[in-house]
Amino acid sequence: MGSTTPLISDSLSPDDAHGRRGIMLIINPVSGTRNKDAIPSIIEGVASELGAALEVRTTSQPSDAAAFALESVERGFATVVTAGGDGTVSDVASALRGSQTELAIIPCGSGNGLARALGVPPDFTSAARLLIDGATMKVDNGLINDRPFFCTCGVGFDAEVSRRFAAEKRRGRMTYLKNVLLDYLSYSPQSYAISVGGRVITETAFLIAICNAPQYGNNAYIAPKASLNDGLLDVTVVHQGSLIASALAGVELFTGQLDRNTLIDSFRVSAASISRLSAGAAHIDGEPVELGRRLDISLQPANLLVRVPSSVPDFRPVISPLRSMIADVASDIRYALLRK
Repeated sequence: MGSTTPLISDSLSPDDAHGRRGIMLIINPVSGTRNKDAIPSIIEGVASELGAALEVRTTSQPSDAAAFALESVERGFATVVTAGGDGTVSDVASALRGSQTELAIIPCGSGNGLARALGVPPDFTSAARLLIDGATMKVDNGLINDRPFFCTCGVGFDAEVSRRFAAEKRRGRMTYLKNVLLDYLSYSPQSYAISVGGRVITETAFLIAICNAPQYGNNAYIAPKASLNDGLLDVTVVHQGSLIASALAGVELFTGQLDRNTLIDSFRVSAASISRLSAGAAHIDGEPVELGRRLDISLQPANLLVRVPSSVPDFRPVISPLRSMIADVASDIRYALLRK
């Protein structure tokens, strides 16, 4: 998201243009990788400064996040603040689609894909301050077999990594990287037929990623030029190469230069379908799912209101990922010190 991204408002008032009022905080206490004990008091302070009422909801089962978000729409809340992992954020965002209730994110997950794509800072307090100092933006969402996604979905190698990662007891970047290496050693490319605009492209691919946002999360830029509000999805087809070529692609994935790699084919679509030889693993915003042989992809433009910084520097390969990595490390150190 660059500094020229269109914003539809610059401030959050207790009563918005639609007569909505108040903030609902939805916390998933067991998802993500960071302690969330301080979040209610942080949001309470922001709500008090805004003169807005605050209600806190804590999830106890997987369906709760979406149910609470739907309640916020029905009761006319202006904003839902979500504190949990990427799955919780996606559940809440799915429920808020098409409504006038906006989403704000406190990044607590392993990847924080949507938060990173929006430029939301990793620090809890800084993220919460966007309710006061930030702006509201309309973003697109994708659909795969009528199931919404906001960052990426896909099949192939990344789906297998998601499946393995979801079964781990420990989360975090190192666990994710371990599973990437383990799956890489055993995974074989699969055959796919991609139908776009009446044209069918046959591919033997290591993975196919359909991207609404530039990255999976964890600063892994699978489609560096993708935009959350351009009305298009970026399809990235990754072919298997030699060990050296694949290692180079891995470096470019984390430096925002993957689109330059010779193992990559990419194109932009508003709709497509992907056929594969058998039903099986896929992922939606990093969450493993089982889908059929045919995958129908489409886009719902400008369908979600989100709270974002008023200005974010334009993406620059190497520099932007490095800046984000430094912010992550600083935030991790800060919270480690606070726990002592």
